[in-house]
Amino acid sequence: MFDIGFSELLLIGIVALVVFGPEELPRVARTAGLLLGRLRRYVADVKSDISREIEASEMKSLVAEVQDSARSLQQTLNTQAAALQADFDALAKPLEDVRSGLEAEAASVRQSALEPELPAVPGDAGPALAEPPATTADAPPVLDAPEPAPALPQALPADFFAPPAPARTPPEEAGTPAADDGQLDLFGRPVEPSHARKE
Repeated sequence: MFDIGFSELLLIGIVALVVFGPEELPRVARTAGLLLGRLRRYVADVKSDISREIEASEMKSLVAEVQDSARSLQQTLNTQAAALQADFDALAKPLEDVRSGLEAEAASVRQSALEPELPAVPGDAGPALAEPPATTADAPPVLDAPEPAPALPQALPADFFAPPAPARTPPEEAGTPAADDGQLDLFGRPVEPSHARKE
């Protein structure tokens, strides 16, 4: 701090010994050391305060620079977003026009497909009551009504596949035991064996 060399310190010690005497010199030296330590601490505190203020000012300037750069970046992004929005709107307008035109054409085709054709009145020489709908290349084809499904066959009766019931034996022959071998004639009657036939 002070440019004091060894010779200067020796000279100051000799002058202090002469001025204060040998008895008072240790007390004066102790007091001077305490004062010098306080001075050094005060100087160190001042230096630290100054360095903190310098760092704070640097941080403030750095924060200001960062905020300025952030503002400029935000302005740039806003201008680019506005330009992109304008380009998008310019591109979307023709597409919207085309879409509205297609919707109008589809509505007209749908309306013409739904209007029924009125038959011409015989003997009327005037113009027809309704013109046939105009067909365009974009109009969907009109399909004929589907044919009805064939009717399903009705259920057969439960006894359709059952074998026919055997014919009843006449009452006059009920007393005689029948020798039936299970054969039937054309009319569904059991065939009598040859030995049981009446002659």
